[in-house]
Amino acid sequence: MSEVSIHSNKTVSVVVPVYYNAESLPHLFAELQTVEARLAERGCTLELIFVDDGSGDASVAELLKIREHRPTTRVIKLARNFGAIHSSKVGLNYVTGDCFMWLAADLQDPPYLIVDMTQAWLDGSKFVLAARTTRGDPPTTKFFASLYYRLVRRMILPDYPPTGFDIMLMDKQLLPAVRDSSKNMNTTLLLYWLGFKPTILEYVRPERPYGKSRWTFFKKFNYFIDSLVGFSVLPIRIISMIGFIVAALSFAYGVYIAISYLFSARDVPGFATLAALIAFLLGLVILMLGIIGEYIWRIFDEVTRRPEVVIDEVY
Repeated sequence: MSEVSIHSNKTVSVVVPVYYNAESLPHLFAELQTVEARLAERGCTLELIFVDDGSGDASVAELLKIREHRPTTRVIKLARNFGAIHSSKVGLNYVTGDCFMWLAADLQDPPYLIVDMTQAWLDGSKFVLAARTTRGDPPTTKFFASLYYRLVRRMILPDYPPTGFDIMLMDKQLLPAVRDSSKNMNTTLLLYWLGFKPTILEYVRPERPYGKSRWTFFKKFNYFIDSLVGFSVLPIRIISMIGFIVAALSFAYGVYIAISYLFSARDVPGFATLAALIAFLLGLVILMLGIIGEYIWRIFDEVTRRPEVVIDEVY
């Protein structure tokens, strides 16, 4: 029996979050058409789901052009910008395929990887990821990305790929775990945390060929906080450790002052020292309350039951 007949009627669902990608969408669609033809050779069909995350350019118009050429394409327009993770997750509600994945619309993650990853899935892997060997990004982006992945490996997942990954293909068995995850969850870390041994493909990430990245430093910082708070109790443990150390040092210093006063019969000066210590400890307390507040906010955000996104139209 041929390979095509063995794998016939398999559907690969690709969710593409879109945010100010009007320039790259025609080129992306052209490459996806090539991918679709190569998947057909393997007996697989391609399901395309585009999610516009409140773009202020002509992205929606370009998506509707794509839909005219390929009527089975689904286009979801959100009411405003809700963020990359949320827009990616909303596309999962429309996935009907046997496996699914996300693909950035800026063409920094080459669409041809879909074919290689699908083949790995057809060969039996439930979780396939493409890890970057190098990346064509500015030096500052490379530095902060390297720092982020070092912290992730040290504080959350020691076996996480050292150069990170954004593109991955998953069996439909993993769909409920990701689709029903909490609002502020880092889905990339979640998928790795689930425990499925990944098949890792490697590629060189090129420079962004079209448009300007909207992935600002502030968004990256929030992404890091979500990753740390969502998967690690280490910040709370550090707070407890600092509290214990400060309490022990304070007690030892109090004993030292009492002994000095009793046995030397002299005043113990130290207004400047006392003022500095109070200021330092108050700053430490505020920092600790902020860390605890990050955890509490995520609890509050979940229990208020606000919608994760608001959909404007579905084409």
